[in-house]
Amino acid sequence: MNGVAVSRQSKRQRWKRNSGMRLLFLLPTLIYLLGIFLVPIIYNLVMSFRNYTAASINGNAPFIGLQNYIDVFRMPAMGQTLVNTIEFVVGSIVFQAIIGMALALLFNRKFPLSQLLRTLLLIPWLLPLIVSGTAFKWIFDQNHGVLNAVLLHLHIIHAPLGWLVSPNLALISVIITNIWVGIPFNMVLFHSGLQNIPEELYEAAALDGCNKWQQFWSITVPSLKSVIAIVLMLGLIYTLKVFDVIMVLTGGGPANASQILSTWSYDLSFQNMQFGQGAAVGNIMILISLIFCFIYMRATRQSEVN
Repeated sequence: MNGVAVSRQSKRQRWKRNSGMRLLFLLPTLIYLLGIFLVPIIYNLVMSFRNYTAASINGNAPFIGLQNYIDVFRMPAMGQTLVNTIEFVVGSIVFQAIIGMALALLFNRKFPLSQLLRTLLLIPWLLPLIVSGTAFKWIFDQNHGVLNAVLLHLHIIHAPLGWLVSPNLALISVIITNIWVGIPFNMVLFHSGLQNIPEELYEAAALDGCNKWQQFWSITVPSLKSVIAIVLMLGLIYTLKVFDVIMVLTGGGPANASQILSTWSYDLSFQNMQFGQGAAVGNIMILISLIFCFIYMRATRQSEVN
């Protein structure tokens, strides 16, 4: 009995020692997460409940509760910004997913130069967003842009269009740019998912008389269910926080036509010097992301149980 007790005690001491070593190795990561993520989020949350303005540099920012949130929702720009954000996020995610899936299906087949072409298609994803935004700013230029030149040459339009200066076209222009930037990411995820689908399933379906379209809906889509969920979830988070592309192309204009929550938060903070209101808009973005993350995690958990 004494030997058993000593053995248990030694195991307990060994477990404590190993746990201490694990925590020691995790300590740098915990410090990084606290310093880079948690502290700024907490500070942003505190700032949203105070009257932080340009006059608050000396630290005098009185507590005003939810007033910043109330003021933000009462602003005329709030409604248009929310609509723009929804259109921007939905438009970007839908077309990124559709085009990314189509390219993944294309490159899932072996043909000459397929690897080279797939590598070249990764360039939009690898480029800094400022570089991509600058390139599309030249493309969309009303007087010297290549897009208007091509459309005029094909007689599709009869006069140059103000892609970046027209309230009706500015949001469409930034959506097109963001779609181009996000396609490679979707393509890579879908392509990796396609590699895990057994070829025997398609052969059996072909023997049963299923055409390509039926195989896609009966085999490909169900097999990629988890990948599609991840693509949509990550796409929503990444698109919701897009800032660089819009600031380079339109700056949120003209007349807030391409303004979304991320750019509006910047304008409130660094243009209007209402840092508390800008923090409130930033927290609204975080809340939206957390809601969709919770929905995704709950749906994933239920699918695993079923």
